[in-house]
Amino acid sequence: MNKPLRLFLVDDELPALMRLQDLLSDCAQECPHVVVGTATNGMTALPQITEHEIDVVILDIQMPQMSGIEVARKLLNLSKPPAVIFATAFEDYGVAAFDVRAVDYLLKPIRVERLQAALKRVLELRHGSNEVAAETAANDGARSHFSVSERGRVHLIPVSEARFLKAEQKYITLRTHDREYLLEDSLTKLEDEFGSKFVRIHRNCLVSRDSIAGFERATINGGDGHWVVVLRDVPERLPVSRRQQHVIKEFKKGHDG
Repeated sequence: MNKPLRLFLVDDELPALMRLQDLLSDCAQECPHVVVGTATNGMTALPQITEHEIDVVILDIQMPQMSGIEVARKLLNLSKPPAVIFATAFEDYGVAAFDVRAVDYLLKPIRVERLQAALKRVLELRHGSNEVAAETAANDGARSHFSVSERGRVHLIPVSEARFLKAEQKYITLRTHDREYLLEDSLTKLEDEFGSKFVRIHRNCLVSRDSIAGFERATINGGDGHWVVVLRDVPERLPVSRRQQHVIKEFKKGHDG
């Protein structure tokens, strides 16, 4: 349990590598670790990472010869892939980063608190490896987190925390118990990826299956009633379109059984 994390650092800028090692020194008490090696490009990093038993690779993205995304993709082919934490000055690669199962995405200049939180996340995953493996298998290759860019920071939102995904103009509103986020994605693609976890109730809305408490009839200005979804822990009532009312029957059938 207390075995130090074995880290490998990759950045094509030496000052950035030195800065990262200084920050890691500040994290040593909370997150014991040892830096096994460093590299300034992906080509030289890969053979060293595969040669040693590395727990975590902290990796820049924009590098010559081979990008950090490419490096991470190759690491996934290992029998025991290390966790990957991206450290970059660019927030545009969030989706690509989590397509290669990154644990976290740190924006430069990196704050010690964010780095420490990322390392703690790796420790949590390592200690709960059986649970994580089961979740990964259940996801059938789907992402475990949504990546949201907001005010110069990238947030990782666990898919399990999303209550609904609603298309509004060119964005998707992602609602959790606490708040809303704006996500740049396609509702159709999200349905294809997360169809086992979310159900479409309207052409512009997917709802988490686990968040549905039930359905009720609602009327507006005394007119004909329509069905809405009642969610467990958020106040919104979301309309169910006529085309998707089979969802109500399926829900009732599943709970009556």
